[in-house]
Amino acid sequence: MTFTLAILSALWFGVLTSISPCPLASNIAAISFIGRRAHEPRHVLLSGLFYTAGRTAAYVALGWVVTAGLLMSGDLSRFLQQYMNQILGPVLLVVGLVLLGWLGAGLFNFNLAGAGVQGRAATGGARWAFVLGVLFALSLCPVSAGLFFGGLVPLAATQESRLLLPTVYGIGTAVPVIAFALLIAFASKQVGKWFDRLTHIEKWVRSITGTVFVLAGIYYCLRHIYGLSFV
Repeated sequence: MTFTLAILSALWFGVLTSISPCPLASNIAAISFIGRRAHEPRHVLLSGLFYTAGRTAAYVALGWVVTAGLLMSGDLSRFLQQYMNQILGPVLLVVGLVLLGWLGAGLFNFNLAGAGVQGRAATGGARWAFVLGVLFALSLCPVSAGLFFGGLVPLAATQESRLLLPTVYGIGTAVPVIAFALLIAFASKQVGKWFDRLTHIEKWVRSITGTVFVLAGIYYCLRHIYGLSFV
């Protein structure tokens, strides 16, 4: 995989994370927080940028720690280089099943930003959007955990990218919030219409990506574990 394709994949993982049910709920809360002063476009945009920075910072920190840990050990690094393709097959299968909703439902929903934090943020300034971004990013559920640990981390480890790919992923997770911040600031009447469209396409996007992951996982298993050739 070229590094350009890795960057695009990390961005797609982030976008898919952002529109999956559990992260989407946190993004809805963030949009409500950002849009509470819709009559002040500058404040809305500033809050959107702070929220994006918070999510990105959380994923960069978490991604750096996990990826650096994987790459720091010479033995582990050599193991990953030798067996990454064999490991990737089952990982892709599991992530695909999670995206399709066949695995992981009800396993855990870890929410750091409860009603108390959101209420405190509502009375604060735009900088509280950064805090919400960090907390919402670290509030994991099966889909977001699967895409981060099963999709981004192996990709970052393979490309030896501790900062750039997690950064791109973090930006991707905040794309809907940035888009709706712009809509709230400059075209608030369109927000409801676009939000309805987003919720309708999420299921199809997640299902298509989940199917691709499952098929890719099957291919990697057959090719690199069982040694079957398709040429």
